[in-house]
Amino acid sequence: MSEWDITTVGLILVGCSIIAVGLIIAAMLLGVLQAFIPFLLLTAIVLVVMGAAVILYVDRKCRHET
Repeated sequence: MSEWDITTVGLILVGCSIIAVGLIIAAMLLGVLQAFIPFLLLTAIVLVVMGAAVILYVDRKCRHET
């Protein structure tokens, strides 16, 4: 089994956050309208951006080392 590195964690963060956004939007389409749903969407979007930033940082760091 390979070791967990920061790129793997970033990819998992992005993937899970996109799935969460899809589930939240599906719940909204089914009529589940709660007051906290916009905050959940905003949190998931922030997590996607953070995960993408981590992936880009590691990619740029690896390019400078080689």
